[in-house]
Amino acid sequence: MPQQSLASRAVMAVLLTIGFYALAIIVVAALLGAVYAELAYANEILIKPTILAVVAAGLILWSILPRIDRFTAPGPRLEENHQPELFGILHGISTATGEEMPSEVYLLGGEVNAWVAQRGGMMGIGSRRVMAVGLPLLESVTVPQFRAIIAHEFGHFHGSDTKLGPWIYKTRQAIVRTVNNLARSGSWVHKPFLWYGNFFLRMTQAISRAQELAADALSAKVAGARTTMAALVAVERAGMVFGEYWSTEVIPVLSNGFRPPIAAGLTRFLAAEDVASSLRQHVDTALRDGKASEYDSHPPLRERLAALEPLAGDDVPAEEPMASTLLRDLDRLEADFLRSIFVDPSKVAALQAIEWRDTGTQVYLPKWRESIAANSEVLRGVRMCQLPSIASSLPFFSKQLHLQDVDLDKRPEAAKAIVGCALAVRLSDDGWVCDAEPGRPVTMTKDGRTIAPFTIMTRLGSGELREEEWSSECAISGITEQTLA
Repeated sequence: MPQQSLASRAVMAVLLTIGFYALAIIVVAALLGAVYAELAYANEILIKPTILAVVAAGLILWSILPRIDRFTAPGPRLEENHQPELFGILHGISTATGEEMPSEVYLLGGEVNAWVAQRGGMMGIGSRRVMAVGLPLLESVTVPQFRAIIAHEFGHFHGSDTKLGPWIYKTRQAIVRTVNNLARSGSWVHKPFLWYGNFFLRMTQAISRAQELAADALSAKVAGARTTMAALVAVERAGMVFGEYWSTEVIPVLSNGFRPPIAAGLTRFLAAEDVASSLRQHVDTALRDGKASEYDSHPPLRERLAALEPLAGDDVPAEEPMASTLLRDLDRLEADFLRSIFVDPSKVAALQAIEWRDTGTQVYLPKWRESIAANSEVLRGVRMCQLPSIASSLPFFSKQLHLQDVDLDKRPEAAKAIVGCALAVRLSDDGWVCDAEPGRPVTMTKDGRTIAPFTIMTRLGSGELREEEWSSECAISGITEQTLA
C-alpha cells in the first residue's frame, strides 16, 4: 500500500472531523453572538428566540462532547491456551504482515463476518486492538480461505484503518446526536448539520470502500489472490442465507427446548440442493450487476474480484477442511454463545442436545400432532387417495376446518399446512421415518419410498403432480385407504 495513499486517507478523515467541529463552533458562536448582540444593543428582548438560541447552543455543545468508548464483549472470549490452532493462524498472519496481535479475540455466534477495531479510551486514545470472528464464518470457509480473511482484517491494522475508525465513528455519532437533539427541540438549526452529516457519510464511506480494497490486496499478497477471491465468494454466499437459516432452522429447534449443532447445521443448509441453486444465481447476479451506493461501506463483490484478478495466477485453491476444524470444544463454544444472547442465560443449560437428523421426530412431529388436534374429526374423513380432489377445492375444504383465527384470504394456505402436518403424522404412525434436515423439504421414508408431505398439495394444485401419479404412489406405498387422522 503506497504510503501516500495511507496519508491521504488519514488527512481526509482528520479534515472531515475538523470540519464538523468547526461548523459546530461557528454555529454556537453565531447563536450566542446573536443573543449577546440582542442583550447589548437591542431596545427590546425577544424572549422566545433568545431562549431557543441558548438552548440550541447548549444542545450542540453537549452533543459534540467526546464520549468514553465503553466496550461490551460481542461474544465469548477465545483464549490462546484453549484454541491453539486458531491462534496459530492469527500469529502467522501477524508475522506475515508485521502487525501486532489483537489483545482480545471474541467469537461471534450470529454473523458470517470477522472484524477488527480499536476499542476503549476516547477518540481512539487509550484504546486496544480487538478482533471478532464469526462462528458461522468458520463453518462457511476453508482453512486457507479463513487465513485470507484474517489477512484482510490485519490489513486494516496495516493500513491504520482502525486508528482512523474511532475518529470517523465518534464524529459520526456526534453528528447524529447533534441532528437528533436539535430536531427534537424544534430548531431549524439542525439543517446545516444534517447537510454536513450526509456529506460526511458519503466521504467517509468512500474512504471505507478504499480501505476494503487495500485490505483485499494485502490478503492476496499474504494468502494468494485466488484464495482471497474464493473467500469473498464464500462469505457472500453464506451471508445471504444465514438469517434465513437462523430463523427457519435454528430458532424453531431452540424454541422447543433443544440445542442442535449450530455450525454444522449451516454447512448442511448451504449444501442443500435448493439453497445451493439459489446461491449460485445470487452470486451470478452479484458478479454481473453488483453496484455500490455512495453510502455503502464495502465495494460490491464484482468490483472486489475485478481488483484482485490482475494479481491472480492460474493456480486453483486446493480442497481443504472447513475453518471450524480449528476450534476445540465447539459444543461448549456454541453453548457460551447462546448464553451471551439469551435473556435468561441459565435456560441454556436446560436445552437438550439433539442431532439434526433427529429434529423431525423429536421436535417437529410433536408440534405437528398438536397443530392438527382441533381438526382430527375432519381429517379422519379424508383418505390419502382423495388429496387430489382436496387440492382442487381448497377454499371449500378450508371452510370445514377450524381456522377462525386465520384471515379468509390465507385459509387455503393454512389448509395446505394442516394437510401436510396430518400426512406427516399419519405416515410416522405407520412407521415412516421423518427427515427434517436443514435447507431440505421435510420427507417421510419407508422401504425405499419417500414422500415430501408439505409439497404434495402444492404440486397437486399446480399440476406438477398428476392425480394418477399420486394414486400410483399411494398404491405402491400401501396408503391408498388410510385416512389423514
